[in-house]
Amino acid sequence: MSEEKRKPTPEEKAAAVAEAKAKAAAAAKAKAAAAAKAKLESGATTTENPAQSIQEKNTQASEDVTTGLPTEADTDAKAKAAEKAKAVAKAKAAAAAAAKAKTSEETVAAEVPPSKNQPYLDRFVQIITERFGKESIEESYVNTLSKEVPTMTIKNQLWHDIALFLKQEPSLQFDYLSNLHGVDYEDRMEVYYHLYSYAHQQSLAIKVKTTREAPSVASVVDVWRGADWNERETYDLLGIHFIGHPNLVRIMMPDEWIGHPLRKDYEPFDEGV
Repeated sequence: MSEEKRKPTPEEKAAAVAEAKAKAAAAAKAKAAAAAKAKLESGATTTENPAQSIQEKNTQASEDVTTGLPTEADTDAKAKAAEKAKAVAKAKAAAAAAAKAKTSEETVAAEVPPSKNQPYLDRFVQIITERFGKESIEESYVNTLSKEVPTMTIKNQLWHDIALFLKQEPSLQFDYLSNLHGVDYEDRMEVYYHLYSYAHQQSLAIKVKTTREAPSVASVVDVWRGADWNERETYDLLGIHFIGHPNLVRIMMPDEWIGHPLRKDYEPFDEGV
């Protein structure tokens, strides 16, 4: 055989080509792995492939559990737990505020001492109910907004008899009527009386309710003469009839005036007035 360089055989050429391809493939894989590692370390996110199979997702979830990364289910569970905790905290805060408000109201109520006139009111109620029955007084209280005057609402049908009793009963002797006026509450009307006893130096306020459709209350002119003009004025301006009044005619408006100007449903007959 001569000293000339030997040419490779076909088998040796094939082996060399295969080795070169393997090295190129290994180099490409290494480059791709390095790029993926760099992207992961830089915090970049990848977009999920819509065509990813369920098996691949499960495999990824298993890998996340293995590597300690939070899964989508973990994130949802944490979000729900946070919302629940927030709702519980809100409910507790509302309950605490309500409890505090209730405690404050109870404290204020406990701190308010009973009125000095409560014993007088209790005595008035006892005397009247013993004579006319419990149903004769519809309501009783000390009016803290008006000089703590003992106040009671008397049943309409018994008002005249009780008025006489309030004046003539020695333990009461309310011999002076200082004020009388009417009030339109829209769902009803009331007549208010302020009485005074010179003998006992005590005040008493009386209310008598009546309907708006046909308002009427017994006149007490025969009990307290000073009720005369007050009852006429209340009739004139509110239309409340005082049964038994000796001369129930207008006292402020002209006789030909139509309607009662202080009623809340009053509509002027002459719009130019």
